[in-house]
Amino acid sequence: MKFFAVLALCIVGAIAHPLTADEASLVKSSWDQVKHNEVDILAAVFKAYPDIQAKFPQFAGKDLDSVKETAAFATHATRIVSFLSELIALSGNEGNLSAVYGLVRKLGADHKARGITQGQFNEFKTALISYLSTHVSWGANVAAAWDHALENTYTVAFEIIPA
Repeated sequence: MKFFAVLALCIVGAIAHPLTADEASLVKSSWDQVKHNEVDILAAVFKAYPDIQAKFPQFAGKDLDSVKETAAFATHATRIVSFLSELIALSGNEGNLSAVYGLVRKLGADHKARGITQGQFNEFKTALISYLSTHVSWGANVAAAWDHALENTYTVAFEIIPA
């Protein structure tokens, strides 16, 4: 019983500060500007952090310029962007919190099994924010909304992924 009480507190803590409708709108509108640039987004992440590329067996040790033109790269980039798109579409509606929580817990579990660290998640965040800030209408309000969205996501994922 004590375990379930602690688990419930973790869930409430992770979702206690969901995005406001305004924040969700900012994240959605900025994401809409780039969500079709799947290959460019993943290439920007790999270019900024080659250690992330090394975690993908099909891309590890290969020249980024050559792999980013492959169908395998496009397929994986589409998976990542589609996942983010699904989370973003669910944001801003408190009725979707349990769905968001379930998706992010699965993300954490899947990536823990692959040996992905919190540090690599943070690198991904840095690279994604860098990409967004140079490819969308960006200002302090958009930056704050994305920071809030990603911090919420990482709080849940990091319940599973060790430091």
